Amino acid sequence: MPTPPLEDKDPNRRGFIRAASLATVLAGLPLGARAETSAQAAIIPAAFDGPKQIDAGGLNIGYVEMGPKGGPAVLLLHGWPYDIHAFAEVAPRLAAAGHRVIVPHLRGHGTTRFLSIDTPRNGQQAALAMDGIGLLDALGVKQAIVAGFDWGARTADIMAALWPERCKALVSVSGYLIGSQKANAAPLPPAAELQWWYQFYFATERGRAGYAANTEAFNRLIWTLASPKWTFDDATFARTAKSFANPDHVDIVIHNYRWRLGLAQGEARFDDLEAKLAVGPPITVPAITMEGDANGAPHPPPAAYAGKFKGPYAHRLITGGIGHNLPQEAPAAFAQAVLDVGKL
Repeated sequence: MPTPPLEDKDPNRRGFIRAASLATVLAGLPLGARAETSAQAAIIPAAFDGPKQIDAGGLNIGYVEMGPKGGPAVLLLHGWPYDIHAFAEVAPRLAAAGHRVIVPHLRGHGTTRFLSIDTPRNGQQAALAMDGIGLLDALGVKQAIVAGFDWGARTADIMAALWPERCKALVSVSGYLIGSQKANAAPLPPAAELQWWYQFYFATERGRAGYAANTEAFNRLIWTLASPKWTFDDATFARTAKSFANPDHVDIVIHNYRWRLGLAQGEARFDDLEAKLAVGPPITVPAITMEGDANGAPHPPPAAYAGKFKGPYAHRLITGGIGHNLPQEAPAAFAQAVLDVGKL
């Protein structure tokens, strides 16, 4: 009978081995084959289940870091209702290519916490963008490629528009998502309004209570509607659902959507930033926008935002039934965009 292998009890070493093994496997495959193979293997680096923590601004941010410290930095930003696991197959690819990859939990998600009980649980767009800048400052990163989807794409867009000196380049799913309360006050055609049903639900106290009572069921429904052709399994959703147990999650989500409609106030300290964002500032850094061919969430057509990108720019449509959570559904394509954007 063969001798059973010894258990490695060092979690950091286990995480390194798992991440290195995935990176090695991926590096040996043609890029087009990597997404299918890694999805079948469902290898999740251990670092994603044990994030680091750092104080940045008014938050203690939970984040994953992979790759060489001296490598060019990449900041990957998730959306709602998702978490850092959206990039679990993207980060090792970028790390294997020599990048320092940083994947934070947004405020109200995962292990990110407010440092003071007195800080407003604010989900407005400028607050999330300042979180991104604060994290780069805390980690000593002067400049990074910023990339994201959903709330994360909006955050990355804002960082690139307002702090181009901090952003080497941008990858944004669904393009230019910077908005304003004034713009959001304008009614949309009925079919478009229907897509935002949850925003109107959250505007009510019944909606807040319903989301608090049924957070996991609600978010699983959003996953299904936003990515109708993505056949994720229970384990995949459960990994991310742990992040919704954050004590500030409901407050942040509800405030985010109420602020958009002008039903909740933001913080005065962000007024100057919001004034700049309200005019739709251009993005001048090199940028790639992306869209999945089966995105079931509200999203603008590429022609509506192409003119906002004044620097080197390209748009990519990712086919094959790819929905709203593009980095997790098509990790090879998303990682390739990050690798390519700095070469535009």
